[in-house]
Amino acid sequence: MKLQLLTVALAGGSLYAQQSPPAQASVTVGGKTIGIRYSAPSVRGRKIFGDGGLLSGDPTYPAWRAGANLATLLHTDADLEIGALKVPKGEYSLYCWVKDPDNWELIVNKQTGQTGLEYDPKRDVGRVKMTMSKPAANIETLKYTLTDQGGGKVKLQVEWERHVASVIATVK
Repeated sequence: MKLQLLTVALAGGSLYAQQSPPAQASVTVGGKTIGIRYSAPSVRGRKIFGDGGLLSGDPTYPAWRAGANLATLLHTDADLEIGALKVPKGEYSLYCWVKDPDNWELIVNKQTGQTGLEYDPKRDVGRVKMTMSKPAANIETLKYTLTDQGGGKVKLQVEWERHVASVIATVK
């Protein structure tokens, strides 16, 4: 009986992992690497943002873990300025403040390793407004990109559902 329960638990875990698979984005600027690790959920016909949306049921709402499963992780080998926010080299969790689905703020948090449904605003390095746009078509699977813009600048972009949010980070 115990073996059967273990098999079912493992099968269930495998299915869950497939629904929001691990993903990453990285860029190297001036010999310094910036990377983001996250789990990439899919829309699957659900309403994601706004009142009554999937995220509004999370205990951390309107702070969203900016992915699924564990909190999204930012690693930087360089000191950064994200917008006007100074972020020393190291590892951080990323959240997005999505109370207004059309005006997000990126949250950089010092705590790492949390489940993603944990959020302590006292551990925030800070927040920065993101530039919002609408994609031409629905974006089924969450996607992060980090793009070298030249001159030590990197565009961090998050795309999901009917939202594209971006911010410029400067490598110091």
